[in-house]
Amino acid sequence: MVEFLQFTLSGISFGMIYAAIALSLVLIWRGTRLLNFAQGGMAMFTTYVAIEVVHHTGSYWAGFAAALAAGVVLGAVAELAVIRPALGKPELNAVIITIGLLVLLEGLAGILYGGQFRSFPAAFSVIGLRAGSTPLGVSRFDVFVAGAVLATTLLLAIGFRYTSVGLRMRAAAFNATVARLSGIRVARVITLGWALAGLLGALAGVLVSPSTFLYPNSMDSIFVLGFTAAVIGGLDSPVGAVVGGLLLGVALSYAAGYLGSQGSDLTTVVALVILVVVLMFRPDGIFSGARVRRV
Repeated sequence: MVEFLQFTLSGISFGMIYAAIALSLVLIWRGTRLLNFAQGGMAMFTTYVAIEVVHHTGSYWAGFAAALAAGVVLGAVAELAVIRPALGKPELNAVIITIGLLVLLEGLAGILYGGQFRSFPAAFSVIGLRAGSTPLGVSRFDVFVAGAVLATTLLLAIGFRYTSVGLRMRAAAFNATVARLSGIRVARVITLGWALAGLLGALAGVLVSPSTFLYPNSMDSIFVLGFTAAVIGGLDSPVGAVVGGLLLGVALSYAAGYLGSQGSDLTTVVALVILVVVLMFRPDGIFSGARVRRV
């Protein structure tokens, strides 16, 4: 029972990171019907910005804020300079462009920061917490990770539901043509969606890097798992992105914990099996509607 609790809490912590990546993909998909394969590279690059700020200022929180700001700017610039010129053209063009952007960011990170593995500081202690004499399998930093992603998700949900900007984003995602006829500047809304996706990616990069090492390709595997979570939940559903991330994180934690060393090596296979099963029974994702909207 203790192991089950430990694996569950650990899975929730990593699942929230997958959820952040999944939610960033959903934000872009709802507005442009485009999968941003550069999302992991953008998260990695903003994390390098954070670690440089931390080293120069000695403040974790200055680096944290710099990463989020860099994510917003990078997301908006990517949409304006790289993605927007490809909209309205064959869909494969935009897909290739995002892959090219990923290669560019990883190559640029290698040139500017080197290819060596770098450790990233944690905001709080990484020593495992205990309930009495029972180890919980999570640290204060893990609690911070889950809380930060959850708080960001709730703020986005409130913004989408109760603000005029959120209403415009929802209208543009539902039907861009009708939104334009209603006076909504859809292009600006799409740019805002990319900026918010960049912020979520930066948040995921900063939160996961203390548990891994930072290097130019460090976010590739995290992106794959975040993409899997988004597909599991449904690319049209922000709620599905969060739930899909949590389900995937917990499932992989159980696999790594109960299968021992083999489980750690099989996490990618487990994620693939989960994805295949979901696609067999719910091709549009667990939280998709009965009919996929067409923009």
